[in-house]
Amino acid sequence: MNYLAHSFLAFTDGQIVGQFLEDFIRNKERFSFPKEIQDGITLHRAIDTFTDSHPAIHEAKKVFSPLVRLYSGAFVDVSMDYFLANDLSLNSEKEWKDHSLKVYRVLNENSQFLPENFKKMLVKMEHDDWLYNYREDWGIKFSIQNVLNKAKYLEKDIPVFQAFLDHKEILQKCYDDFFPDLLAHAKAENALLQLER
Repeated sequence: MNYLAHSFLAFTDGQIVGQFLEDFIRNKERFSFPKEIQDGITLHRAIDTFTDSHPAIHEAKKVFSPLVRLYSGAFVDVSMDYFLANDLSLNSEKEWKDHSLKVYRVLNENSQFLPENFKKMLVKMEHDDWLYNYREDWGIKFSIQNVLNKAKYLEKDIPVFQAFLDHKEILQKCYDDFFPDLLAHAKAENALLQLER
C-alpha cells in the first residue's frame, strides 16, 4: 500500500484512520466504525479503483512487470510515494515532515480502532518515520524490500530497486501524468461523502 498517498488524500483525522485500516480489516467490519472512519475506508477503495484504471499507472507497471509480473502494481504504489514525498508543488519539505508527524499522532490517538498487527507496524513506521523518508532513495529501497519480503511467490533478491533507479525518469513522468488526476478524483469523492452526512 502507498501509505503516504493514502494519508495525504484524507480530508479529516477520521479519514486518515480509515485510509490505513482498509488493508487490515474484513469488509463486513467497516460498518462497526464511526462515520468519518468509514468515509476513509470508502475513499481508500475509490483511490485504489481509480489508480488501477489510470493509463499512467499501466505505463509505470511496465517498469516492474518483467521482474515481478502480477506484483508490479505493489511496486508502482511504493514508487508513487517517493515522487509524492518529493513533490514540492504540493508541500514544502517542512510541510511533508509536519504531515508525517500529524498522521502518527492521529493514528496513536485512535489506537482503540486499530488491530494489533497494525499497531505493531505503526511502532516501526513512526520510529523510522516511513512517511517522511519515502523521499529518500534508501527509504524506498527499504519499502521495496519490505514488499519483496512479504510477497509469497517472489524471490527476495529480485533487483526491483535497481529497476526503480534505472527508470526513475519514466516513473516520474507517470507520476506527473497521474497524481493531479488522482487528487481531483479524491476531492470529488470526498465532496460526495460530505453530501451523505
